[in-house]
Parts: sequence; C-alpha cells; structure tokens
Amino acid sequence: MRISVYCSSSPDVDQKFLDLAYQVGQGIAARGWELVWGGGKISMMGAVARGARDGGAKTFGVIPESLLSMEFGDDQASEMFVTADMRSRKAKLEELSDAFIALPGSIGTLEELFEIWVGRYLNFHSKPVVVLDPYGAFTPLKGALEHLTDLKFMKPGQAEQAYWCSDVESALLACAHE
Repeated sequence: MRISVYCSSSPDVDQKFLDLAYQVGQGIAARGWELVWGGGKISMMGAVARGARDGGAKTFGVIPESLLSMEFGDDQASEMFVTADMRSRKAKLEELSDAFIALPGSIGTLEELFEIWVGRYLNFHSKPVVVLDPYGAFTPLKGALEHLTDLKFMKPGQAEQAYWCSDVESALLACAHE
C-alpha cells in the first residue's frame, strides 16, 4: 500500500510538527507500506521521508521541475518523478497513492487536501482521505467547515468523506479502513 502525505515545507515550523511527520513516516514503514510525497527534503516533507526510509520503506517523490532545480528535491528518494507543474504533480500523487494523509501545513497542503477530498466526494476515487491534526492546527478550519455545513453550503455526506484523526495510529488505521 502506498500512502501519500501532504505536509509543510516551511523551515520555520515547531519541532513537534517535524517529529509528527517523522512518526508518520515510521508508521508507514512499520506496516510494510510505501510513502508517496512531494519529493522535498526540507521541513516536514523531509522528516516524513526520513522516517519512512529509516524504517525501511520505499519513498516515491513527486516534484515539479522548478522546485527540483532550486535544490529542494530529496536525492535519497527510492524514485523521483519530476513533473512540469503543480497540477501534474497532484495528478501523479493521486495516481501513485492508495490513501492520503494531510498533516498541518499552509495553503499548498490545504489545496491538495481539498482537491483530493472533493474527488472522493464526487466519486472520482474511493481512496481514504485523512486529516491528522494532534495539535489543533486545523481546529479553526474544521469549525469553518462545520459552519458551512450549518449554512447548507456543504452537502450531506461531504464532511464525512474525510477522517479527522488526532494520533498517528488512528490515521494509519483510517488509511487501511477501505
């Protein structure tokens, strides 16, 4: 099974988020699974890949050429797929993956999460979508989504298409759920 992890590439995040990403990578490896990620070697992206590799997992990076040339690419990846742009990157991540975990991150992480979540809701795929948020980084987002549901902007069943988890074990179990 291949798990795609969306997460931050910001070099300024708190150590607890780097540790979380590393633990996710370790958990993926412990199950004999493989990691698919954005191909970066910095911040949480680098930590999740190191965690997976330290546990013996194969790692499959998917990175746009412009980011690779800026030396953000992880040269330790088992295989690196280089794409023309971010849109083709997201398509390749989806193609290679059996489930998706979103860790705390910024607008890029959110964009990836929402696109894969909408795809699941519209039945373009049936792969599990998991939000792993043990530190409450996405609590305001979850509240906003609940508010949109209350206002009837979100359709019945949309919110339930993503699993919200607060620990690594629950997130990995949710990946294997379907």
